Amino acid sequence: MDRKWKWVLSSGALLVIFLGRMTTALEVPLDPKVLEGLPQPPTITHQSPKDFIIDPRENILIYCEAKGKPHPSFSWTRNGTHFDVEKDSKVLMKPSSGTLVIDISGEKAEAYEGIYQCTARNEHGTAVSNNIVIRQSRSPLWSKERKEAIMVQVGVSLVLQCRPPAGLPPPIIFWMDNNFQRLPQNTRVSQALNGDLYFSNVLLDDTRNDYICYARFPHTQTIQQKQPITVKVLDNSPSGERRPSFMAPLGRSSTQMALRGGVLELECIAEGLPTPEVSWYKESGDLPSSRMSFHNFQKTLKIADVMEADAGDYRCTAKNSLGSAHHTIKVNVKAAPFWISAPRNLILAPKETGILTCRVSGDPKPQIAWSVNGVPVEDSPKDMSRKVEDDTVILSDVQTGSSAVYQCNASNEFGYLLANAFVNVLAEAPRVLTPPNNVYQVITNNPAFLDCASFGSPIPTITWFKDSQTSILNRDPYVIHNNGTLEINVAQSLNSGKYTCIASNNLGTKENHVYLEVKEPTRILAQPEYMVVQRNRKAVFECKVKHDPTLIPTMNWLKDNGELPDDERFLVDTDSLTINDVTEEDEGTYTCVMNTTLDQDSASAMLTVVEATPTPAIVYEEPDPPTDLELTDQRERSVQLTWIPGDEHNSPTQKFLVQYEDLLHQAGVWHNLTEEEGTKTTAHLDLSPYAYYSFRVLALNHVGYSQPSQPSRQYRTNPAAPDVNPTDVQGVGTEHNNLVISWKELTGLQSNGPGLQYKVNWRQKDVEEDWSSETVANASKYVVSGTPTFVPYEVKVQAVNDYGNGPAPEAVVGYSGEDVPMSAPESVQVLVQNGTLAEVHWEPVLTSMVRGRLQGYKVSYWRERSLHQAEAQQEEQQVLAFSGNRTDGRLPGLKPYSLYTLNIRVVNGKGEGPLSPNHNFETPEGVPGPPSFLRIKNTNMDSLTLEWGPPQDNNGRLTGYTLKYQPVNNSNELGPVEEMTFPANETTITLADLKYSTRYKFYFNAKTIKGSGPTITEEAITIMDEAFIQQPIVDVVKGYTEPHLPISPITQSLRPQFYKVHPIGSAFTNVNSSVVGEEGAVISWEYFGPDKNVYVEYIVENSKEDWTKEFVNGSSGSQTYLIKGLKPGTSYRVRVVVKDHSEATIHSTEELVITLPEAMKSNQVDLATQGWFIGLMCAIALLILVLLIICFIKRNKGGKYPVKEKEDAHQDPEIQPMKDDDGTFGEYSDTEDHKPLKGSRTPSNGTVKRDDSDDSLVDYGEGGDGQFNEDGSFIGQYSGKKEKDTHEGNESSEAPSPVNAMNSFV
Repeated sequence: MDRKWKWVLSSGALLVIFLGRMTTALEVPLDPKVLEGLPQPPTITHQSPKDFIIDPRENILIYCEAKGKPHPSFSWTRNGTHFDVEKDSKVLMKPSSGTLVIDISGEKAEAYEGIYQCTARNEHGTAVSNNIVIRQSRSPLWSKERKEAIMVQVGVSLVLQCRPPAGLPPPIIFWMDNNFQRLPQNTRVSQALNGDLYFSNVLLDDTRNDYICYARFPHTQTIQQKQPITVKVLDNSPSGERRPSFMAPLGRSSTQMALRGGVLELECIAEGLPTPEVSWYKESGDLPSSRMSFHNFQKTLKIADVMEADAGDYRCTAKNSLGSAHHTIKVNVKAAPFWISAPRNLILAPKETGILTCRVSGDPKPQIAWSVNGVPVEDSPKDMSRKVEDDTVILSDVQTGSSAVYQCNASNEFGYLLANAFVNVLAEAPRVLTPPNNVYQVITNNPAFLDCASFGSPIPTITWFKDSQTSILNRDPYVIHNNGTLEINVAQSLNSGKYTCIASNNLGTKENHVYLEVKEPTRILAQPEYMVVQRNRKAVFECKVKHDPTLIPTMNWLKDNGELPDDERFLVDTDSLTINDVTEEDEGTYTCVMNTTLDQDSASAMLTVVEATPTPAIVYEEPDPPTDLELTDQRERSVQLTWIPGDEHNSPTQKFLVQYEDLLHQAGVWHNLTEEEGTKTTAHLDLSPYAYYSFRVLALNHVGYSQPSQPSRQYRTNPAAPDVNPTDVQGVGTEHNNLVISWKELTGLQSNGPGLQYKVNWRQKDVEEDWSSETVANASKYVVSGTPTFVPYEVKVQAVNDYGNGPAPEAVVGYSGEDVPMSAPESVQVLVQNGTLAEVHWEPVLTSMVRGRLQGYKVSYWRERSLHQAEAQQEEQQVLAFSGNRTDGRLPGLKPYSLYTLNIRVVNGKGEGPLSPNHNFETPEGVPGPPSFLRIKNTNMDSLTLEWGPPQDNNGRLTGYTLKYQPVNNSNELGPVEEMTFPANETTITLADLKYSTRYKFYFNAKTIKGSGPTITEEAITIMDEAFIQQPIVDVVKGYTEPHLPISPITQSLRPQFYKVHPIGSAFTNVNSSVVGEEGAVISWEYFGPDKNVYVEYIVENSKEDWTKEFVNGSSGSQTYLIKGLKPGTSYRVRVVVKDHSEATIHSTEELVITLPEAMKSNQVDLATQGWFIGLMCAIALLILVLLIICFIKRNKGGKYPVKEKEDAHQDPEIQPMKDDDGTFGEYSDTEDHKPLKGSRTPSNGTVKRDDSDDSLVDYGEGGDGQFNEDGSFIGQYSGKKEKDTHEGNESSEAPSPVNAMNSFV
C-alpha cells in the first residue's frame, strides 16, 4: 500500500506530504454476514439520465435508488425548491425507494417539466443525484405555406429546402413522393445533414410535382409532411458543362466544432456538370480508419468516438472531367468534463488520515466544486480536520461520528460530472473472509496461492505461519501479496501441510487455517508405438500411466484429435486400446489422454494399414493351458502356487491369470484373484479365513486367453473374527417418527467364520445419552421407532461372528424421518424485468417449519388473460422448481401485455408445504409475434394483392405493419428494397405497376410501441406479357410512344395516383447519333447493364425487311459505333439492343431516325453536252466568236435566282431537303400538336432544345422579323438588307434548315 501522496503546487515545486497513516479506498465486502450491522452512508445505485425526454402518452418514471445502513430516506427538489410529493395526488414515490411515478392521465405533461434532483440520506450522510431535466417530447405541425412551382433549366444546380419544425428530440428527415416511396438518391441527387435535397445538376427526368419532405419524431412515432414541391425542368436555355463548385459549405474554408467522445460529421456537397465526385483527406495526418466511415455517396465523412487527435484541417475535393474544387474544414475538438480518476469511497478508522481525489479533464478546463452531504463546502460547518485543495480533499485525524458523503461537481460550458463518495469512519476488529479449513491442491513445480481475504478498520496486517511453528516472511519461496494471499512460486511436496493466516489490527486478531496438498504429476510411462498392421488384423496400443494415488484418473482415447468412431471393433481397456479387424479407414493418429482434476498428460502414435502379403503367414493361436499346479509354503492366510506354462503358439505369453473357487460359500463360481507377468511361473496368494479354496491358471498372449488349467487340490483356511465391517452404512427415516439404519452385508468370504451377525448402535447427535444397540442376523437394515421428526443421529454397524467382533466401526450421521412443511413463504414480491421475464422474491421458510431436508421452492404461475381482454382465459399452470435455500427466482417465457398469477410453496424430502396467497402481476408490452399468414393473390403482369392476418400474439397494442419488397434477378441477386407501412386495421393491399415476369421477395412484420416483431417472407412472380417484349419506338412524327404496361415502381419515382417506370431500354442513357459523310452514321450511348451481347440494329424506314444486326463489344460505360455502307438520301431507323443467350431482346434504346444526304451533284451546265451548242459549232464554224458571246449572255439570264445558285453550290450534306414545290420546310406545323420536325427528337416535356451553337432562324432575317406563315412557310427568308450580303459574303443569302437546328439533339 502506498502511504505517500504528491501534489504539484502552482509555484512548480514538488511537495511531498507524509500524512502519518494514510488510507486508500477500503472496499466493503459483499459477504452479508459482514454487512449485517455495519453502518454505511448512502450510495446512489440507480438514477434516470440527466436529459430525460418523456412520452406524453405514458406515465413519468424518474428513477432514484440508493443503498445504505440504515436504509436511506428520500426527498426531491424541482427547479431548485423542495418538491412535496405527498401534496400531489398524481405523484407516487415507490416504497423503500426514491423512484417517482407521475400519473399524467388527465393532466398535461408540461406541468411536470423541470429540473429534478433526488436526495438520499441517513444518519451517516447525504447523497444526491444528478440534475435530471424532464422535458416532454414534441412533434409540432408544419406551418402552412403555398409553394410555387420551381422552374429550372436543364443542367443547373438546385436545392429543395425542407426546414422541418423544431421538435424534441429533433426529427429524422427523409424525402418521399405521394405514394410514400423514397425518392432515389445518388451522387447527383442527395439529402444533406440538415434535410435539404441537393441536385448537383438537374435532368428533364427530375420534373415532378411531388417532392415531399417528411419529418419523423422518434418518441411519439409520428410523421409530419411538408407541402409537396413542384419542380419543372426546362430545356430552352440549358446549362453547359462546368467545373465543380461547392453548394455546402460555401466558400473555400469553414470551421466546425466537435465534442470528445461524440460523433463528428463533415459534409461537402458540390454542383457541376458532369456530376462531380467527392473525396476526403486530412491535411495534418491520416484519417482514423477504424473509427471513420463515408456516407451519402462520399459527401459525408463520419468519425465516431471523437478524440483530441481528430482536430485539424480536413479537405474535401470535388472533381469532374473539367476540373476540381477544394474546401477546407477546420475542426476544433472540445470536451465536456470526463473522469481521469473519480473519487472513491473511503473507510477510515478513528485517528486515520485519508484523501478524496476528483481528477477530471475537459476543454475548457472544468471548474471543480466540493459539497458535503449536499451542501457546498464553503457553506458547511467548519471542520478543522478537513482541507480542500482544488481537486483534493484531505481528511486528517478523523473522529468517530464524522462519517459523511462528499460530492464532487466538475463543469464547463459543455456539461458537468457529479460524483458521490462517502467517508465512513469505522472501528472494526479484523474478520477473515476466506472459509476455514480450505484445502488447496497443486501439482509439483507449479505455483500455489493460499487466500486470506480479510476485513477490518484499520486495515488488518496479515501474517502467515506453517504448521503453527515458523513465521513466514516475504522471502523465497514465499510471497505475501497486498490482499493477504500467500504465493509459493514453485510448490514442492515438502510445502504440503497446514497453514495459518492471522489478521490483526489495534482492535484485535483473527486467525484462519487452510491446507496445502502438493500432488505428484501425471506421467505416461509406456507410450503407444507406431504400428503397421495388415488389413483385417488386430492393432493394440498401450498407454501405461503413473499418477498421484490420491487423484482419480480418467483415460480418453482420440483419433486424429477427435472422438473414436462409434464402432464395437474399438475396445478401450484401462491401459490399452484394441482395434479388431482393422480397415483402411482406421489409419490415423491415436492419442491417449490421461486427465486428473489437476493436470493431464498425453502421447500419440500412428497406425498404418497395409494389404496382407502373399507369403504364408505365421499361424498365431492362443497358448495352451498351464499344467502341474502345485501349492507350497502353506500358511494361515497365504499360500504359494506354481505351474508349468503351455505352448505359446508363436505368440509370447503376456501374463498369467490366477482364479479361485470357494467351495464353502460359492461352489462353481470362479473369481479372479491375481495376475502375474508372462515370464513368471509362481504366484504368492493372500487368502481369507474360513474358505475352501481351489485354484486354476489361464495364460494370455496377443491372440487371447488359453483354456483354464486343471484345478489345484483344495486348500482350507481356519475361521477368525471379521476383518471388516459392513459398508454403505446409512441412517434415513421413512416416516416422520422413525430411523431406518441400513448397510451392505458382508459376503460369505468376508464373514471369516460361522455365526455372522451385525451389532447396530445409534444415539441422537449432540444429546448427552448412551448408545442404544441391537444385534441382528441375516439382515441389511434395522428400524428405530419413536424418534423425533428430522433430527440427526449417529449410527454404527459392527460385524461379529462366533470367533469375535470386527474392528471398531466409525460413526455415520443420519437423520430421522421428515414430515411435510407447515408454513408457506411470505413477503412474495414480483419485479417485472420485461415483457417475457420477471423475478420473484420471497422470505425463506424457517428451518423449524420446514421439518425436513430443504430441497427448494416451487413457484406455480399461470396466465389469467391478455390485457386486451376483459374476461379471464386462464392458461395451463406452469411450475418452476428452485433448489436449495433460494429466496428468488426468474420466471422466463412470459407473454407480454398479460395478467399473471403465482404462488409459492416450500419442498422437502417428504413433500410440498402449503401454498402462499396468490399474487398477481402484469407484464408490459413487447414486440408482436409474426403475422399469422401472408398470402399473395391476383397475380397479374404488373400487379398483385397481398393479404395478411394479424399476429396470434399481439403482445401489446398493434401500431401497424411494415412491408418491404425487392426484385430478385435470375442469378438470385437482390434489387433495391422498397418499404411501405400500413395501419393496424388493414389486412390487404394491392401493389400495382410492378415489373412483368419478375420475381419479388416480400418481408412483412407487425409493430407495437416496443418495436417490430419477427418477419415472415413470401415470394411471387408477375405474369409474362409476350406482347410487351416489343420494344418502344420513336415515331418520326409522334415521338416517343409509352409502353402499354408499366414496369416495376422500384426503378423510377412515382407520379400521382399510378406507377410510372422507365421503358425496357432504361439500361441505356445519353443515346446520340450523327451523320458521317454520305454513307455512314455514328451511334453513341452509355450502357450500365450486366449483359454483354450488345447489337446495333437498323432498317430502312417504312421497310418490311428484317433488321440488319451488327455485334458490338458489350462492356459497360460509354460506347461509340460507326455504321458503314448506308445509302445516301435514305432514312433509317436505328436502335441499340441487348439480347440474352436465346436471342431475346432484354434491353433496347429508343429508335432514332437518321437521314443521309443526297449525293452531291454539280449545278454547272456542261456546254459539251448541249445539243444545240454542238450543232451550231458544226454548222457555223466561222461564227464561233459570235456564239460564245450568245452563250455568255444566255448563261447570265438563266432561270435560277442567286439564292438558289448559292444553295446548289454550297449544299451542306447534313441539311434536310425542302419541298420542291413551295420551298417550305417539310411537315412543320406550329399548331398545338407540337409535332416534331422530321428527323428530330422531341424531349419528353414537349419542349425543343436549342442547338449548342448560337445560331437561330432570326439571325438569317432582318432584325428578328423572320417568322413562319400560317401554312408553315418561312417569311422573310429572301428579304433583308443588301448590306448583309456585303458583310457576310456567301452566308448572307442562305437560311439553315430548322431540321438541322434540331439534329444535334438526336
